Amino acid sequence: MNVFIKKMVSIHQFDPIEMHELFKSIEIKDDILNRISSPSENMPWYSYRKIFITDERINSGVKFWQQNESTLSTVAKQSGVPAEIIVAIIGVETLYGQKTGNHRVIDALATLAFAYPPRSQYFLTELEDFLLLCREEKLNPLAMKGSYAGAMGIPQFMPSSFRSVAVDFDHNGYKDIWYNPSDAIASIANYFAKQHWQSGQPIAIPVSFISNHNSKITLSSGLKPDLRQDELELLNLKTMRPTPSLKTKVKLLSFEQPLGQKQTNELWAGLDNFYVITRYNHSPLYAMAVYQLSQSILNKKGNFP
Repeated sequence: MNVFIKKMVSIHQFDPIEMHELFKSIEIKDDILNRISSPSENMPWYSYRKIFITDERINSGVKFWQQNESTLSTVAKQSGVPAEIIVAIIGVETLYGQKTGNHRVIDALATLAFAYPPRSQYFLTELEDFLLLCREEKLNPLAMKGSYAGAMGIPQFMPSSFRSVAVDFDHNGYKDIWYNPSDAIASIANYFAKQHWQSGQPIAIPVSFISNHNSKITLSSGLKPDLRQDELELLNLKTMRPTPSLKTKVKLLSFEQPLGQKQTNELWAGLDNFYVITRYNHSPLYAMAVYQLSQSILNKKGNFP
């Protein structure tokens, strides 16, 4: 910790006495280390989906949309990011602001920075950004609460994301992603815009076999689209809806279904916008949950009483 404190003092001109006093209050939490070692993204898709595609999240998503209709409409027009995607992100992340986390952010980041070697460097950087944002936004670093990984507020931004994309939508002088839905909505849209969201383009398309013979499929690594239509056809596969053009690349993804069902794996083609969603959380399960929740909310909104 002393090396980190010296860096904050020498590079960012933090007061050394204040830094040492602050770090005396930090607690290394074993429960955080346990949580980071078993994330929900390690579940099979059929179990993961049940957590997020629920009547509660769909109905609450419609209500959140109705309550924030004006902001969502404005932000969607300005950014090109659909309202249903923004709403679904908030639904998956915090159940529309109801579950933003009970860990002190500084404890979470310090625990993972100093006691979790596999990702120590990442969390050291996030801890640095956290202290900088607290100084910039005039926040008490010991008072801020968030997830076990240090994600904050309605959209669960990491500190580096906050500093690069958070928006003061209502121009009141605060980028309040903790209690102000408008700032959170605009900040999420800004995040996606900076990740090159393509307005009006599809996100994911189901894939089926061309013939009855189900070829053995080998999935490539990574999440970035890497297959054209003709390359899919060589695998005896086709998208169930057309892609924007024959040159459009997709990422072939497989989502596990319960054993004993006819089809044990559901195949999808993720397009560029699907890849953008994975920049928020680097998991195809997460991106598919956001996409399917967004579609359920959009469909329900049209029929909601």
